[in-house]
Amino acid sequence: MPRGDKSKYTGKQDRQAEHIEEGYEDRGVGKKEAKRRAWATVNAISGGGKKSGSGRGKKTNKAPAKKGGRAGGAASARRSKAAKSKSAKKAAATRKRRAS
Repeated sequence: MPRGDKSKYTGKQDRQAEHIEEGYEDRGVGKKEAKRRAWATVNAISGGGKKSGSGRGKKTNKAPAKKGGRAGGAASARRSKAAKSKSAKKAAATRKRRAS
């Protein structure tokens, strides 16, 4: 079985990866990178593909799924109102420039 082969994954893991990938693409991550991150997240949650054998089951680690959105909260709260406003204006200008 070649590296990267997904035949040993369950249907649930396939659906999870697809959903996670769509989320990354919605946030502007490229297709290939989104797929890589999605499968990395699924592997972190489930420990990889389905493995045969009695007693090989492992509990799922839900931490990677709950991780999103937490990292920037505290850092953003520490920034001054002026700094956040300046950043927002810069982002708006960038979006405007890229749109045209």
